[in-house]
Amino acid sequence: MQIGNARLEDLPQLVSLLGLLFAQEKEFVPEPAKQERALAAILSDPQAGRIFAARDDGRVVAMASLLYTISTAQGGRAALFEDLVVLPAYRGRGIGSALLAHVVEQARHEGVLRLTLLTDRDNERAQALYRKCGFAESSMKPMRLELGARRRSSAA
Repeated sequence: MQIGNARLEDLPQLVSLLGLLFAQEKEFVPEPAKQERALAAILSDPQAGRIFAARDDGRVVAMASLLYTISTAQGGRAALFEDLVVLPAYRGRGIGSALLAHVVEQARHEGVLRLTLLTDRDNERAQALYRKCGFAESSMKPMRLELGARRRSSAA
């Protein structure tokens, strides 16, 4: 297993991984064109963020991303940790843990002072992984305002 930076030529595999992730998250739906556009923007602009990939024989089997910002509270660079997803056939092998550890180490190396992430409230498996790697719950409550995006209907 090799862990490193994702590349533009990885886009189809990354989009597919995000499709798996968004299909299981309550607030998002897979929209491949949007995911491709966003991933391409991140991969094309190192100031916006970085996408990391775990590969098995060249095939992307897991991904995670960092999106950069400046924290006035920390007085410097901070990042949002997003999109940790492992192909179902590769889960339970420690790939997610290894990828997360790699991302945290890279963030430290880049001078990131704080990582923030969001996870579904009922995703205990992900939360256990994050706690194991040093993440702690925050007293801050996430809130969201969708601007110009199609909202997910609560009526079925």
